[in-house]
Amino acid sequence: MKHILILGAGLSSKYLITTLLQQAEQNDWFVTVGDRDTQLARRVIDRHPSGSATHFDVDDAEMRSTQIENADIVVNMLPPTYQHIVAQDCIAHGRHMVSASYESKRIRDLDSDANRKGVLILTEMGLDPGIDHMIAMSMVQKVRKRGGRIKAFKSYGGALPAQSSADCNPLGYFITWNPRNVVMAGEHGAQYMEKGKIKLIPFHNVFQDTWLVDIDGIGSMEVYPNRETLAYKSNFDLNHAQTIIRGTIRYPGWSETWSQIVKLGMPNENLRIPRLSKMSYRDFTETFIPVEISGSDLESRVAKFLNINPTGKIMEQLRWLGLFSEETIGKVGETPAEVMVHLIKNKLKMEKGARDMVILYNEMDVSYTNDRTKREKVIMTLVDEGEPGGFTAIARTVGMPVAIATELLLKDKLPITGCQIPTHPAVYVPLLRELKKRGLSFKEKVVRQ
Repeated sequence: MKHILILGAGLSSKYLITTLLQQAEQNDWFVTVGDRDTQLARRVIDRHPSGSATHFDVDDAEMRSTQIENADIVVNMLPPTYQHIVAQDCIAHGRHMVSASYESKRIRDLDSDANRKGVLILTEMGLDPGIDHMIAMSMVQKVRKRGGRIKAFKSYGGALPAQSSADCNPLGYFITWNPRNVVMAGEHGAQYMEKGKIKLIPFHNVFQDTWLVDIDGIGSMEVYPNRETLAYKSNFDLNHAQTIIRGTIRYPGWSETWSQIVKLGMPNENLRIPRLSKMSYRDFTETFIPVEISGSDLESRVAKFLNINPTGKIMEQLRWLGLFSEETIGKVGETPAEVMVHLIKNKLKMEKGARDMVILYNEMDVSYTNDRTKREKVIMTLVDEGEPGGFTAIARTVGMPVAIATELLLKDKLPITGCQIPTHPAVYVPLLRELKKRGLSFKEKVVRQ
């Protein structure tokens, strides 16, 4: 019997866990789900005979090492902070690791150790990053085979309400994944290349550098730049590309409101506010306004500080979020970011019967060396909706590639080692084939220019 250890039982893990449990008996696998919240892990296992729940504290080095040693493969769904710690233990014990998180420099630095031990540390195996990379590599290879040269590459993705649920609240967004990632989106700024020029966007400007993209069947959506993009020039072999951009998709209007929350300084995980639990949300907001900003009340001073209309839409949305409420915050943490996580978990909750949606959009501008007059725009789109009362689209599209990679490794069908992301043909070719078999629909469009 082979033992699968899944670390983390949160929103993004449920589909993954269910899928592996469904296949466990016929493949002689056993699934252990480890989480600090043992009750949560038990609920996801739901008394399945091929699964068990266990308490897992990633900060307990002895516990972490023992549980990893007892597994055949580790699926690491913990926050990015803990990726390299778990990866180090996996390599020490000769265990493969699969994760949906970004490959950090700390992970890349483990490549030679992983190769030496014959271990695969496979990261960026979710939706975005993950499926988007696989689609991109598939497109690149197709273009190359036709003698094409890629001049521009754009890759956008988003998890958001389906159109039928887009009026769920004034911000047109609800939480279907880790709320901390929503609050801290853009925290490291962004970098991309446009027309041969490198563009660096600091955190406080990320949500002001937006543009529109038209998604077939959906309409016009808003995009803001996402993280470091230039690494993908080599990852995707885009040596001739003058434009390389990765972005996050939202309904129009999200960024103009969130940029003001960033300007206030609320997405901050470093500063601790004394007696925060005793404050009201109104008191909390007051802490971000400089004393020299004058006004008759807090709302007018906030509007003056942000240089926005005091009776406009943005102020209305900040008020709806509860930032001017007299309600006491309570014990939600010590930092501004923890307050915001608590606030959006409650205010941007996905209501019963609502439907979520994920979008991936890859676009390439292509020229041809054998026909200088021929230019094309190649677009590949994935739009997937969740099932009311069932799995969300984000849980399915994050969990599915992780589950498939885990299955392939357990069956010795991923013949590579080292620290990898799914840009290697040994990964993306079988994964894309299996994703299509399991119902994900990718639409390609080629437009002559």
